[in-house]
Amino acid sequence: MKILVSGAGAAGLCAGIDLARAGHAVEIVERANHLRVNGSPIDVRGDALETARRMGILDAVLEHRITMTERTTFVDRTGAAVARLVTQEINDGPDDVELPREDLMTILRQALPDQVDLRFEESIAALADDGSQVAVTFASGREATYDVVVGADGVHSAVRRLVFGPEEQFTEHLGVYVAIGDASGQATPGERTTEVLNLPGRLAGVARYRDRALALFEFRAGPIRYDHHDRAAQKRILTEAFAGIEDWKVPALIKTAQDDPELYFDAIAQIHLPTWHRGRVVLIGDAAHCATPMAGRGTSLALLGAWTLTEELGLHGDDLGAAFSAYERRQRPYAQAAQDFARGGADLVVPGTWEAIEARNARLRAAQPL
Repeated sequence: MKILVSGAGAAGLCAGIDLARAGHAVEIVERANHLRVNGSPIDVRGDALETARRMGILDAVLEHRITMTERTTFVDRTGAAVARLVTQEINDGPDDVELPREDLMTILRQALPDQVDLRFEESIAALADDGSQVAVTFASGREATYDVVVGADGVHSAVRRLVFGPEEQFTEHLGVYVAIGDASGQATPGERTTEVLNLPGRLAGVARYRDRALALFEFRAGPIRYDHHDRAAQKRILTEAFAGIEDWKVPALIKTAQDDPELYFDAIAQIHLPTWHRGRVVLIGDAAHCATPMAGRGTSLALLGAWTLTEELGLHGDDLGAAFSAYERRQRPYAQAAQDFARGGADLVVPGTWEAIEARNARLRAAQPL
């Protein structure tokens, strides 16, 4: 089949790899002009490790393993350590692998078969499914037809909006925003500790791995209206959320965020859809079932979803409805578990009061003394 994949994130690249290896003619379009590697390191967990092995990338994933999250220390307003993260609270098992996002994207790009047509600065503007094929009009004006369109274009999926309706219909805001920026000035040779300061409803931190450092921010807030492509608006919202806070390294970290041209900023919001397919269009990854970064399982869901979709297409041939339905039945339990896990994330990471912060710290100290 001729298959169009929208989005060249982890889900889109995995789909390209798996579908092309299965014999399909695959085109991937990506709105940006490069692979997006900004953001915090990611995790490959549970059954996704076996998927990575089947894809032939597990050795490379293990080779790039880091221990950033395992080294997380909570500090007070002076920078003194007050608790350490207990990784058993967030991991699925001892074999979970954490690696830099940029390393995983490089691994996936190198694994992408040569016959896959990867196009940057291209996106879907309109599509029409007549039951026998999907006619796509791109933002560039180009037109083409496909047997299947795979929406792997993230939480703000254009494919989902065009086929299923406005994003607001399927979004559940969890009351937290997150920002991640480059903080190279905070990198110290040989230092691998990730430091996190909590204030009521606020988190600011420095994540370190290898020779890199990232500025981390989270804050509690209700839904904020802004253009998620407008980075200036994102930086303004972040700065206002931490205005007047002079504790620890917060002013310097906000400055680094302001200076980062590729700052990552978004709401912690989940996507809930009654179905992930309609006609010849199917969604995978965050476009279908975003669990939020609080879950730490988005990449694993992307690997599992792309693999499962490819398997079911191979099993059901031209019966796309049966293939998509079987894919959903297999993938939904993983997505539901990740979404359920994420709901408790805010209480662990960004408690809302001083009392909740101290209760969290006391619990962590009891499990892992300083």
